[in-house]
Amino acid sequence: MKLFACNAILLMLILLTGLASPAQSQSPEPQWWKGNLHTHSLWSDGDEFPEMIAAWYAEHDYNFLALSDHNILSAGMRWMPLNKIVARSDAEILQRYQERFGSEWVETRTRPGPNAGEPDVQEVRLKPLDEFRCLVEQAGKFIMIQGEEISDSAEGKPVHMNATNVNQLILPVGGETVRDAMRNNLRLVLEQEAASGRELLPHLNHPNFGYAVTAEDLANVVQERFFEVYNGHPGVNQLGDAEHMAIEKMWDVANAIRLTQLDAEPLWGIATDDSHEYHGQPGSRPGRGWVMVRSRYLTPEHLIRAMKAADFYASSGVVVDQIEFTPDSGTLSLKIPPVDGVKFTTEFVATLQPLEEGQLPPIESIGVVVATVDGLNPKYQLQGNEVYVRARITSTAPHTDPSLPDQKQQAWTQPVLPKP
Repeated sequence: MKLFACNAILLMLILLTGLASPAQSQSPEPQWWKGNLHTHSLWSDGDEFPEMIAAWYAEHDYNFLALSDHNILSAGMRWMPLNKIVARSDAEILQRYQERFGSEWVETRTRPGPNAGEPDVQEVRLKPLDEFRCLVEQAGKFIMIQGEEISDSAEGKPVHMNATNVNQLILPVGGETVRDAMRNNLRLVLEQEAASGRELLPHLNHPNFGYAVTAEDLANVVQERFFEVYNGHPGVNQLGDAEHMAIEKMWDVANAIRLTQLDAEPLWGIATDDSHEYHGQPGSRPGRGWVMVRSRYLTPEHLIRAMKAADFYASSGVVVDQIEFTPDSGTLSLKIPPVDGVKFTTEFVATLQPLEEGQLPPIESIGVVVATVDGLNPKYQLQGNEVYVRARITSTAPHTDPSLPDQKQQAWTQPVLPKP
């Protein structure tokens, strides 16, 4: 009965908004879609109901959101004691949930205490994605995607990988080493992709969390094509320390190894929130990092295909209208929309060719700034000695909710390679 009501609501929205019009059969122009691929809810260790989280992202101009709770899908029947929910958030969480979606939608029940003489336990039902998505999705504007954070460990270190657009739970399988765990879990994602006939996107999460994953690990697990170059959680050691590389430097070292020694495909960088807290508490809040994906259609399949083609960039606030690389001339050019009172500086970052083929470039030639350009139309022409070039755009505007000291809004494009 609930499913029928949900479908009826969706049909009414389609009819009212004209989304079933014949114009949908026309081929639209590619456009940029904003989304977050790393999000936690009460289904694992987040502190908010998934509908409330989805509504926040939809109302803040996101186009897609992947729920990625730890080793669980938001599916099936799940009741959670209200006292545990309140302990994670605050005493008003149920009231806000009821006010936003209505008391008829929110399901509660009271069960006897576990032992004689103990007070009754009030519980709230956590709605699965398939049940609530019709309340927040809108064709061509906002969609939900089922994800999972495959949370594993090896050598006493956390090894976490997200899988986006899964349809079955993937349980972590471990490994003797960090690389083994990465490969083993990645294999399961790719096997589900092949068996299900659907596009899946695996990406490695926060490599410096627990300083678990090194640049060499990122390089040598060549089947992994995506990782988080920026994660908005303040506890993931984004900047490294005296003994560990910053995440962005790891990206360059990993790609230097891949492209000069392993004859492998480059690693693409994404930005995520890794959001857990939604009530103003210190921690990993929403709205800190996202991807902008260029696609004709707002569907999981088209978004993932675009990302696999590197037609996306990572952002913590900077918007880029156009990213164009012309292989024949070796020119990487960008267009940045103007923002009142804000200036932009683009650093073109490259790794330079080693002295001898097959050697790893010296560390001082890896991830170096080869040009700095101010303004809205930066461009760089390859000089012939680069293994790859990427762009990092930094705004003078501060981040709206910083996770790092003195953080500015930034964006990161994917590395481009010279024409063979």
